[in-house]
Amino acid sequence: MGRVILAVRKGKGSIFKSHVKHRKGAVSLRKYDYAERNGYVKGVVKDIIHDPGRGAPIAVVQFRNPYSYKIDKELFCAAEGMYTGQFINCGKKAQLAVGNVLPVGEMPEGTVVCNLEHKIGCGGSIARASGDYCTIMTQDPDAKKTRVKLPSGARKTVPSACRAMVGIIAGGGRIDKPMLKAGTAYHKYKAKRNEWPKMRGVALNPVEHPFGGGNHQHIGKPSTVRRDKSHGRKVGLIAARRTGRLRGGKATQALAEKAKEKSG
Repeated sequence: MGRVILAVRKGKGSIFKSHVKHRKGAVSLRKYDYAERNGYVKGVVKDIIHDPGRGAPIAVVQFRNPYSYKIDKELFCAAEGMYTGQFINCGKKAQLAVGNVLPVGEMPEGTVVCNLEHKIGCGGSIARASGDYCTIMTQDPDAKKTRVKLPSGARKTVPSACRAMVGIIAGGGRIDKPMLKAGTAYHKYKAKRNEWPKMRGVALNPVEHPFGGGNHQHIGKPSTVRRDKSHGRKVGLIAARRTGRLRGGKATQALAEKAKEKSG
């Protein structure tokens, strides 16, 4: 009987759960209410703070509650150029300025946005990592749909009432600086979760991984594996539609798509 392999143990949670003790809270846009749907709500950036385990800084924004006498504190992913004391407008009638939140249907084509919602009122789920942004490609007012270019280069169609923040997420260029030493990587992942250092399957013993063992580090069997394989064996390229490098017509097609994305 072999050991329970690492991939299976990670799925159970336990010591592999995220380290959330010092995190500042969930980051999201304002709750989508009547005030935002028909006008705009004005808030002020009180502070810009670091969130452990997150590359991008967080803006603490205060709004006056439109329905009762109290202050609402929201945590936004900070856009590049935000500063403390800045006024932020959220809503349909807000101006097109960095940090403001508007429905994507109200923005002209070519606008650079972040914190994009994929469902109306979900609070923002696309382009939230440091330096990430989406671009508004085309508007379809009849169907009330907007086509956006995602950070990956893929295109996605979202409802025009979905909101997004104008600008790009702060903290860009973070990965340009090399980590240089193992200690830096240790502290980076200590704030995230137990996922470092990563061992390759071929570097392990046969008891610890299906690709382990042998006199040379080699897999020794196909790395593709079917979707319904048993848990201890389901490693490698799971249910791969295709493998290997792109050759022939597919390679030319992929290059053409890449060039098109760069120009567009």
